[in-house]
Amino acid sequence: MQPTLMNLKVLLPFQIFVEKTGVSRIVAETSEGSFGLLPHRLDCVAALAPGILVYENEEEGEVYVAVDEGVLVKTGLDVLVSVRNAIGGTDLDTLHEAVEREFLNLDEQEMSVRSVLAKLESGFIRRFAAFHHE
Repeated sequence: MQPTLMNLKVLLPFQIFVEKTGVSRIVAETSEGSFGLLPHRLDCVAALAPGILVYENEEEGEVYVAVDEGVLVKTGLDVLVSVRNAIGGTDLDTLHEAVEREFLNLDEQEMSVRSVLAKLESGFIRRFAAFHHE
C-alpha cells in the first residue's frame, strides 16, 4: 500500500515558484518558531516569517527554499504557500545569507518608501486644505 503524500505549491505574486507532488514532510518558519507538516496533520493556516522552507520528496530528497513572509494553508493533502519572494537552492548557508540580504533589507526599503509616501500625502492634504480655504 502506497503511503499518502502531500501536494505542495509555492506561489509568488505573478507565478508559481514550485509545484510538487509526493511530498512526505514540510517544515516552515513562523514568528513563533518552526513547525512541521505531515500528510495526516489537521488542516491549518500559518503566517510565515522570512526564513527557510524545507520539503522532502522521494525524487529530490530534502529541498530548501528561502521564502519571504507570507501564508501557508493546509487543506487535506494540499499545501499552498503564498509568499512575496522565494529563492531555491541546496546550500543552507547561501540561502540563509539570501534571506538576511534580500528579504530583511526589502523590509527596510519598504519602510523608507512608506515614510516618503506619508510625507507626500500629508503635504498634499495641507496644500489642498489651504487651497480649499482660499
